[in-house]
Amino acid sequence: MRAHVHALQSAGKRVIVALWSEGARERMSHVLADHKLSNLTNVRSWPEALARPKPEIALAVLGIEAGFETADAAVIGEQDILGDRLARPRRASRKAENFIAEAPSLAAGDPVVHVDHGIGRFVGLKTIEAAGAPHDCLEIHYADDAKLFLPVENIELLSRYGSEDTAVVLDRLGGGAWQARKARMKSRIREIAHELLKVAAERQLREAPKLTVSPGLYDEFAAGFPYEETEDQQTAIDAVMGDLARGRPMDRLVCGDVGFGKTEVALRAAFAVAMSGKQVAVVVPTTLLARQHFRTFTERFRGFPVQIGQASRLVSNAELAKTKAGLADGSINIVIGTHALLGRTIRFKDLGLLIVDEEQHFGVAHKEKLKQLRAEVHVLTLTATPIPRTLQLALTGVRDLSIIASPPVDRLAVRTFVAPFDPLVVREALLRERYRGGQSFYVCPRIEDLAGAKDFLDKTVPEVRVAVAHGQMPSGVLDDIMTAFYDGKYDVLLSTTIIESGLDVPTANTLIVHRSDRFGLSQLYQLRGRVGRSKLRAYALFTLPANRKLTAQAERRLKVLQSLDTLGAGFQLASHDLDIRGAGNLLGDEQSGHIKEVGFELYQQMLEEAVMSLKAGISAPVADRWSPQITIGMPVLIPDDYVADLSVRLSLYRRLAEMDDEREIDAFGAELVDRFGKMPQEVRHLLQIVAIKALSRRANVEKIDTGPKGAVLSFRDNTFSNPEGLIRYIREQGPAAKVRPDMKVVFLEDWERPEERLTGTTDILRSLVRIAEQAKAA
Repeated sequence: MRAHVHALQSAGKRVIVALWSEGARERMSHVLADHKLSNLTNVRSWPEALARPKPEIALAVLGIEAGFETADAAVIGEQDILGDRLARPRRASRKAENFIAEAPSLAAGDPVVHVDHGIGRFVGLKTIEAAGAPHDCLEIHYADDAKLFLPVENIELLSRYGSEDTAVVLDRLGGGAWQARKARMKSRIREIAHELLKVAAERQLREAPKLTVSPGLYDEFAAGFPYEETEDQQTAIDAVMGDLARGRPMDRLVCGDVGFGKTEVALRAAFAVAMSGKQVAVVVPTTLLARQHFRTFTERFRGFPVQIGQASRLVSNAELAKTKAGLADGSINIVIGTHALLGRTIRFKDLGLLIVDEEQHFGVAHKEKLKQLRAEVHVLTLTATPIPRTLQLALTGVRDLSIIASPPVDRLAVRTFVAPFDPLVVREALLRERYRGGQSFYVCPRIEDLAGAKDFLDKTVPEVRVAVAHGQMPSGVLDDIMTAFYDGKYDVLLSTTIIESGLDVPTANTLIVHRSDRFGLSQLYQLRGRVGRSKLRAYALFTLPANRKLTAQAERRLKVLQSLDTLGAGFQLASHDLDIRGAGNLLGDEQSGHIKEVGFELYQQMLEEAVMSLKAGISAPVADRWSPQITIGMPVLIPDDYVADLSVRLSLYRRLAEMDDEREIDAFGAELVDRFGKMPQEVRHLLQIVAIKALSRRANVEKIDTGPKGAVLSFRDNTFSNPEGLIRYIREQGPAAKVRPDMKVVFLEDWERPEERLTGTTDILRSLVRIAEQAKAA
């Protein structure tokens, strides 16, 4: 760059740098200064630029894309210096928590867990008569044909058990077994939370070097990315750069869907660390992915003073020895490799950042080995389908989580088909891909299946050229086959799941999976992510044995996969996977343990509460959730002629039950009107009941029964935070209020119409909340 400018100036030309906008002035000044170009002058217009002395470099906002030369001036465009970019439409951002909250809702037949009564089976919504008025309730069946009807406004006491486990043992209503199990679980969960926080706190106490990079150099490197960053991607990059500069060891999980640009986040982090003089290790699960990353990194770091090495089976022994020596003496800045990097023989001179890609493929022992590399090393983990244990860690706020949920420009979702194996369909799919100039993957579950599949393809589709690849091939042969496939010398790559991790072949847009019932959910999802990485529509065909019955779990896996055909579904997929498999203990190996006792959602919630209370320094166990019971004798429901879809109705009830702020409830009402039209009377009543419930919680009121003659209130555990204030309030009411011997408070009123009951009850509760909160303030 510097030489180019000096050459132009020597030829007697005036150099003008054309900027897109005023905001780019400072950034471009940094970039030019890093190229040792000084004598920069800001000018406002073209005539002003021409009037400056020739040795000066003028920076002007001209809004042109590429530069040009005239007889006495040379204009250099921003793009000539920084490279091209593709733009994408901006979209309202979504926070990670909201993304997680949109997890699937209840379906009839699902096992559910009630905080007080234990595991039952959800049968459906039922409208029953309560105090002479219709009320929507959830019908739940327990052991010995016992039934429980839970009012919809108390739905937050329910949680999903997790997997559709038909063999789940239901609890007995009113039995003591559930309470004992839950108490046992609580103490175990506290131990887990203690351990987790100890690990997280130890990381927080450790120091790590603050790693920053000069803005000009960084902008120049970032400009080598040929797209505009998606919003989520930019947020993830900013978070990672912030972590590196904070002086504490980073432990961040970047969960982005297949092909959504996680590698770019890793590249930026690697750049910042390498330019700060520290080493970076990138650990990947397969040799093919190591080779691909090596290409990508070498391409992006071209022109920067960074040495990149590769350590995997595809590298010759001499080269591997050279890489090891380079890591030990510090001459290699970035190394990309497989598990070989974790070997005893590898020594780093000054390791600053560890990047783990496709983390779900590493075993627990490997991960512990990674952690032990060095205590103050920054760790960045990339994954498309986080394994449940990791997802759970992220959800409990022990690890930092960044989600990249927005797809790149022009990306189309992969069309997914699940069908019994049919030679004609396979032939049609492979030929159609060949005739549109693309390539295909044909994946088998085992190496033994490859020979049969090759015969089948040779006979059924003789027109296509087929290459065979699997992990047990000699490394040189595998490398040659992959290079030939990259270069388009074959139409079909017949392989095992070796292609599953992060391979990027933009021309491959058809995937056929043989015996898809033999793959795990995240495997199938990863395989599907190998296609659809360019602007073309991609197709995935999961074939099943034609005349064999599937296991229930395999069927469910494939159903989930077919339903998740939107872009960016990897995160929801991991939540589904959590349901199908259970999350297991966060610290140990047993992937499906504790969840079975209390169900997935409740376990998650108990763990989160335990972590929060320990963080806040509260050592007593967290109290159970409770929900006030309110009977007013008026219709409380969302009628099916207002919201027809049952699952939508249930999710609305669920959201509503979690609300405890009146502004939130009003906003929810406005959303209902916006989505479904004018609110019926029953829905208005429901919103008012939820508002009363929120007030009851604040006043510690457990139960309210109202009728034409007034209201009866019971306090939870017969306690109220300001007893003197309560007695004073009851006295002020005169004969209209009294305390019964059973400690319930009775308010005598004349409320003929249900609306009067609603208003009256709300007024009483507002007064009680005010009295209770006076005591707290004092």
